[in-house]
Amino acid sequence: MAAAAVPKSMSLKLLIDTQGKRVLYAEANKGFVDFLFHILSLPVGTLVSFLKSQGNIGSLANLYSSIENLNDSYMHSKQTKDTLLKPMPLSLVAGLNVPHNNPYAARNIYTCLCNNPCASVDLKTACPNCRREMVKLITFVGPTSCGEVGFVKDMVTYMVMDDLSVSPLSTMSSFALLLKLDVKDMSAVEEKVVNFGMDEAVKLLNASLHTHNVLTDVFLNSTTTTSKKRACKSET
Repeated sequence: MAAAAVPKSMSLKLLIDTQGKRVLYAEANKGFVDFLFHILSLPVGTLVSFLKSQGNIGSLANLYSSIENLNDSYMHSKQTKDTLLKPMPLSLVAGLNVPHNNPYAARNIYTCLCNNPCASVDLKTACPNCRREMVKLITFVGPTSCGEVGFVKDMVTYMVMDDLSVSPLSTMSSFALLLKLDVKDMSAVEEKVVNFGMDEAVKLLNASLHTHNVLTDVFLNSTTTTSKKRACKSET
């Protein structure tokens, strides 16, 4: 049976204060929350590779470029260079399906023919015990995931605030929540369904490093497709 197609985007429902020109919060499913939590596991090299062209990450961009431009003859191996420059991709696939396995499980691991208790991810590394090259491919066995993927449980709707604070969707009435968020005009509150793809993912990553109004920064001035839009009615 052919594998199911990997989604290239996901949907979010935003609650927007049109008068205050801000996103109050987003109603999101497991996929989006998994993506947000996955950001915290990304190596610095991954973040820099996506944000260096925007010129707002300080000297890290220079450090990254130095490694890019450094001749391979100065590095232990090309794999060492790739490990620094391309440690882990940023993708919605990672956000939607984050397996509970060890990152080394996807790499080849080698040991020497003497079966000393040493291993390396770099082929032909000298064994510190026998000094022979590690050329014997071995299999990494990590903990089983019991079929679970990601970080949070499914079948739950989550509330993601403008500053990326995450919690299960509030059980309080919409009216009480809007009062808590200091909404001045209830008639100015609208719902808007938007698509979240790779472009938005990079914008969110960048905004999260510079502002507390992340969702507002990413979505209010974007051309993201809107599929639903209606006024939010106050509850009594």
